[in-house]
Amino acid sequence: MKFITLVFIAFVLSSLAPTKAVVFKVEGEEEKVACIVTDLQVCLPAVQAGSQPSMQCCGKLKEQYSCLCGYLKIPSFSQYVSSGKAQKVLTACGIPIPKC
Repeated sequence: MKFITLVFIAFVLSSLAPTKAVVFKVEGEEEKVACIVTDLQVCLPAVQAGSQPSMQCCGKLKEQYSCLCGYLKIPSFSQYVSSGKAQKVLTACGIPIPKC
């Protein structure tokens, strides 16, 4: 059952195209971030198990923080972003839960 779930999640994540580029300021400089949901695959184990996220996962979440509200609008992905386990991962990474 877990294997089928992982295959389904991988399929869903790989089928999603970048949503849009987001511009945000970092220390007075603007940076563009491409919202590519597949970049967050490194967070999948932590979100599914509710375990401690990796440093790579936290880095990707911080990088794509401005994209999370857009991901919530994608029905096949919103369940992962809005789950209690996903919120625990954000908290563990020191990232505020987005208010969309």
